[in-house]
Amino acid sequence: MTAALYLLVVLIWGTTWIAIHYQIGPVPVELSILYRFALAALVMGLLLLVTRRREALRPRDHLVCLGQGLALFSCNFLLVYHASAYVPSGLVAVAFSTGSVWTALFSRIALGQPLKPRVLAGGAVGLAGLWLLFGIDPARLDLQMLYGLGLALAGTMGFGAGSVLAVVHRRRGLTPWTTTAWGMVYGALILLAVVLIQGLPWRFDPSPAYVGALLYLAIPGSVVAFLAYLTLVGRIGADKAAYSSVLFPLVALNISAVLEGYVWTATAVAGVALVLLGNVLVFARLPWRRNGAAAASA
Repeated sequence: MTAALYLLVVLIWGTTWIAIHYQIGPVPVELSILYRFALAALVMGLLLLVTRRREALRPRDHLVCLGQGLALFSCNFLLVYHASAYVPSGLVAVAFSTGSVWTALFSRIALGQPLKPRVLAGGAVGLAGLWLLFGIDPARLDLQMLYGLGLALAGTMGFGAGSVLAVVHRRRGLTPWTTTAWGMVYGALILLAVVLIQGLPWRFDPSPAYVGALLYLAIPGSVVAFLAYLTLVGRIGADKAAYSSVLFPLVALNISAVLEGYVWTATAVAGVALVLLGNVLVFARLPWRRNGAAAASA
């Protein structure tokens, strides 16, 4: 079951990046994300009624849900959507693969889990891989590319923080069903506030591409994938669940190559290899360390 959930998350989130691309257009991205999570929250509410999985939450649980709404269901997507306007969707997905590093850092800060030196080493290797993948020449910096990369990395920090908050829910004995529903409600309300504060015009694109992307992002991309991912967090921990983000680029970049004309180069391949290696350094169990520990205790 755990393997099936893991595969489901990778396949869905590896393909949502291209759907995000089709949301970039006449409709302000803030509205597109609001439509996405308002619809997802509605579907989650209906699922709770049908399955009778609704749980009673205490005020402090709602505060954590609010934090998830901010980190996982609004601000991070605002940043990622805006990043997609500057760089190909597959490259945004690669930036998102650093989510495992951010999750480890926030787990240390919020949960007191030890931060090992290999986490820092893995983060450095992963960021070096992103530098290669984006093809940034220090002598001729592409400010637009750097800006898009910065937005994507900032959004990924939100993903890491939201993942850790899911562990807080789990420790309080709560399942992802009710907490995810409330997190999406709070996320939609935050997005609504952003739209109203900015005074954005209310628009909707009735084209099949936009509507299809919206439905895919709201239901498989939000309801199904977040339930699967947050269930994984409860089963195997936030750090191991976030490791699924390592595989998103492998799906997303191949889709980007077919639909967006992304061209694989030797430098890009080396960059992806470094990103994946960085994540392996962070989370893989190293046999030599276990053997060394066993020898020391003998």
